[in-house]
Amino acid sequence: MTDIRTLLENRPPSVATLFLERVAATPDAEAYRYPVPPPSGRGPSAWASLTWKQAAERVFAISAGLIGLGVAPEERVALASNTRVEWILADLGILCSGAATTPLYPSTNAEESAFMLADSESKVLIAEDAAQLAKAREQRDGLPGLAHVVVIDEADAVPAEGDPEGWVLSLAELERRGAARLKEAPELVRDRVAAIRSEQLATLIYTSGTTGRPKGVRLRQDSWSYMARAIEATGLVRSDDVQYLWLPLAHVFGKVLTAGHIGIGHVTAVDGRPDKIVENLPVVRPTYMAAVPRVFEKVYNGVVAKAREGGGAKYKIFQWAAEVSREYARTSQDNYRRTGSRSVPFALAARHKAADVLVYAKIREAFGGRLRACISGASALAPDIGLFFSGAGIHILEGYGLTETSAANFVNPGEAYRTGTVGKPLPGTEVRIADDGEVLLRGPGIMEGYHGLPERTAEVLEPDGWFHTGDIGELSPDGFLRITDRKKDLIKTSGGKYVAPAEVEGRFKGICPFVSNILVHGADRNYCTALIALDEPALLKWAADHGLGGRTYAEVVAAPQTEEMVGEYVRRLNEGLQRWQTIKKFRLLPRDLDVEHGELTPSLKLKRPVVERAYKDLIEEMYEGTRER
Repeated sequence: MTDIRTLLENRPPSVATLFLERVAATPDAEAYRYPVPPPSGRGPSAWASLTWKQAAERVFAISAGLIGLGVAPEERVALASNTRVEWILADLGILCSGAATTPLYPSTNAEESAFMLADSESKVLIAEDAAQLAKAREQRDGLPGLAHVVVIDEADAVPAEGDPEGWVLSLAELERRGAARLKEAPELVRDRVAAIRSEQLATLIYTSGTTGRPKGVRLRQDSWSYMARAIEATGLVRSDDVQYLWLPLAHVFGKVLTAGHIGIGHVTAVDGRPDKIVENLPVVRPTYMAAVPRVFEKVYNGVVAKAREGGGAKYKIFQWAAEVSREYARTSQDNYRRTGSRSVPFALAARHKAADVLVYAKIREAFGGRLRACISGASALAPDIGLFFSGAGIHILEGYGLTETSAANFVNPGEAYRTGTVGKPLPGTEVRIADDGEVLLRGPGIMEGYHGLPERTAEVLEPDGWFHTGDIGELSPDGFLRITDRKKDLIKTSGGKYVAPAEVEGRFKGICPFVSNILVHGADRNYCTALIALDEPALLKWAADHGLGGRTYAEVVAAPQTEEMVGEYVRRLNEGLQRWQTIKKFRLLPRDLDVEHGELTPSLKLKRPVVERAYKDLIEEMYEGTRER
């Protein structure tokens, strides 16, 4: 591992500098792969490539084009698009101009988008398509500082009546203008990059927030170059890797992956369409990828459903293989911790080898057959699901970080990973546990503060640099961190007992293959209850086998057989809990929770207050007739 002092002292002042270094070092190496739809619009996409040199030509053209629009250093350029190669090129173009990127989720509604555009004082918006352009146009009267909208999809860059002259242009036109400027001033962009200072603003990224209005997090230029160097120093990612990148790049988790990619110089295949993941994996054949826990939960639920469809005998084989997988993972991880070897007893190794032929090899093949490791972050992964994949040869390295800390602060260390923990701190990041159990962090990735909110900044950032994460955690003697819950989410029952809802929820996800989302409630109550939303594809397949075929999701959820089935999983959950943690009653929700209704953040975190307000009647129903104390 690289010496920490060298890592910190020699990091470039910006990712723009790092990008120029990468282009100079490996100009002809493949940098990006991206899908190109077939001319007919039907059938699978072909995949095109960009070398680092080709990517730089487009980045420089975008950068020079933005300079031509009057964008000055540290001014904000917003970027509202799904994950695609143009997002990355546009972000790098912004950074190479010395400006700062304001990423917006394309799913954000017009009103909230306008708030972020106004609060960030964004001068230019790079919008993916007609839908993003329409949102900006709808709110234009309240955005006098928004001078231009650059549309990625060229066919959608159509001015409308009432648009100021030149307000709308395509990304292709911006690149043409930039290329023309570079012919007149070849060093224009390089001069801008050379002038960037490490303390300048690079990204103003808004927290999606589980409560309240988003806050703009100010991240410095060298926060990202530090992240790139720190990721490189872990040794987890290699220059010969192929990364499959589909995560939302408006989220800090996706954004940090682009910095690590530039630092290491491997290949990144970019396609942010979630419905294409299953189709893309055997084509891309990644060696590593990152995802949020919900993706692994969905894959797990899908594998269980497919096994069940195969009939009783096939399902029993799967259940046996799943238990072998978890036992193998626990044993090998425990042995590695004690002896440095992942060896397991002969009998377990033999069972695992048989299960591999019958079950695990097919799962690995579905991921492309070359996957060395997955990085999981943004929220907690249920340990039972992590152990299942670990034993099946899909090694999920859990990590931890926040928007306010540039995303990557902890990650599990390769072969020494421990399921259920988020690993060890990245080189250069300090950690300590406060008296109340809160995790505190300090290091080069910590934010400058919340944009225009000094009081809110002071609440979480101490003068000596320690950041209060709001998460409760435990450190092992050898430095592995386990996050137990959000500080504000801890439940204290009316009997005075504390319950960590995320721990209970995670256990249930590992037990019940039909759950999509679960919210445990019990603050100031005399027992805990749960709201449970089920995974629609898995549930409907189960329904077809249990006399409920042809019914809608809501109808299946309302059926007594479904409640009885879920109730059995709740009983299994309760067997492993302390009495005060147990779920006494539950209600099945008539639909799954989603981003569109505001119940999940774009990174699929549960917005507890929103869900509890929306289903207040169901919660109260579960406590009717009880005496609170």
